[in-house]
Amino acid sequence: MSDFEQISTHSGFMKHNGGLLFKVISETESEFKTKINENHLNRAGITHGGYIASIIDAGIGTGVHRANKNNIFVTISLDIKFIGPTKIGDEIIGKVKIEKITNSLVFASCKIESKNKIIAVGSGVWKRTNNSF
Repeated sequence: MSDFEQISTHSGFMKHNGGLLFKVISETESEFKTKINENHLNRAGITHGGYIASIIDAGIGTGVHRANKNNIFVTISLDIKFIGPTKIGDEIIGKVKIEKITNSLVFASCKIESKNKIIAVGSGVWKRTNNSF
């Protein structure tokens, strides 16, 4: 099992929002984590749903990318269920599972937890492009 590594090393949306740490667990499982900062909060003082959606998309997308020899994939669909809140200072851990891989699509899911409570779950479909890096 590897250590977490920062995947937000180039300028862009995720780096601007604090980055995301990622590690591979197995061929079909990975994890990511981040810490909630003040800029991640909504007016109610809890983590903004858009930020949760962003880390789910980036976390699952990275898991899909790593499970498929670093080919580039794009999100086709993403379904998210928001279950519980988080606040400033909370660490969020996402657990990614690759459900199925076809010639052009990957189906994957994710569960996000903080303080041993489920915060959100997500699932989606990613499409292979003809690019890699």
